Amino acid sequence: MNKPIRHRAVTGTALALAAAAVLTACGGEDTSSSGAKAGDRPGTKATEVKDPLVATFDGGLYILDGEKLTLARMIALPGFNRVNPAGDDSHVVLSTDSGFRVLNAAEQTLTDIAYQGAKPGHVVRHAGKTVLFTDGTGQVDVFDPDDLAGGRKPEGRGYTSAEPHHGVAIELSNGELLSTLGTEEKRTGVLVLDKDNKEIKRNENCPGVHGEAAAKGEAIGVGCEDGVLIYKDGKFTKADAPDTYGRIGNQAGSDASPILLGDYKTDPDAELERPTRVSLIDTGTGRLRLVDLGTSYSFRSLGRGPHGEALVLGTNGTLHVIDPETGKVEKKIPVVDAWREPLDWQQARPTLFVRGHTAYVSEPSKRRVHAVDLASGDELASVTLPKSTNELSGVVADH
Repeated sequence: MNKPIRHRAVTGTALALAAAAVLTACGGEDTSSSGAKAGDRPGTKATEVKDPLVATFDGGLYILDGEKLTLARMIALPGFNRVNPAGDDSHVVLSTDSGFRVLNAAEQTLTDIAYQGAKPGHVVRHAGKTVLFTDGTGQVDVFDPDDLAGGRKPEGRGYTSAEPHHGVAIELSNGELLSTLGTEEKRTGVLVLDKDNKEIKRNENCPGVHGEAAAKGEAIGVGCEDGVLIYKDGKFTKADAPDTYGRIGNQAGSDASPILLGDYKTDPDAELERPTRVSLIDTGTGRLRLVDLGTSYSFRSLGRGPHGEALVLGTNGTLHVIDPETGKVEKKIPVVDAWREPLDWQQARPTLFVRGHTAYVSEPSKRRVHAVDLASGDELASVTLPKSTNELSGVVADH
């Protein structure tokens, strides 16, 4: 069941009709600096949106006010698009058919900043740097997100993997770059480069390496098919899964906790495994704890709260708040109706995005997005959009 809305929700036919009119007016992709917005007149500039959210839908993007969830703008953008925070208070990075593109979400405009390449993949923020990994080329691009403010492509660091693969990279505060090793057929581990892109370390004891997260003390965890590989203070350690095949492919970290939150799958032959257990990986001790939630979840269900809480959105429609130290589920917050994870990973499903003390949750079956206060469990706002959303994210300033 949905929680009652405690504050005014933005709903109604008027919003849907107005927004649909905007999309119709857009036609194809808007490549101008102003885009298309209801009520715009020639020469006018859109009002900046505070703490914007960005939700993708089939054919474009919604930009929402982060507090009231009012729909500020729709931008047409064909294809399957993904969205991640860029690392400042204005921009997000889009993964599009042609490569990475940068959206100024605060000003509601697509910028000219682009990183071309096939199969744009992971976007990672850490230590004041943003790192892009393009799967189709193996290219890694690193930049300071503050440099996006000028509207031009930032100068930054580049590195090309030995072979293209579905990978990820992260730059540490000392300038070391950790990047995955692999090919299109097989992924084996990670290597570490110094500031001059010279390899200084590698570890290939991580079959099927996928995903990363940073914990307190700058401990970096990457997921494997048999646990998690941890890199901290220049050394590798391994948190082994209790099962021969115990895949942890998605992780969520917090600067407030040495413990990473991960998914956990044990069937290598499943068309789609719907696990009910999550993993908690202590990067200090190497201990891996499993917590059974009694409900399944998806790769878009994991998040962390402002105090390091582990958050999991279950298919029962409930947001589970877990103490990472004990593994105890301390709170259950009903948010959306029960749902089932689709077989195709690109298909829409409820998505969790956390910023500060607020959890944002999409509900594609009802075309809704909700904002929930993590402390009280109250619903702060809710909006019904013209079309069902897929991915949900927003701006996050890391400094």
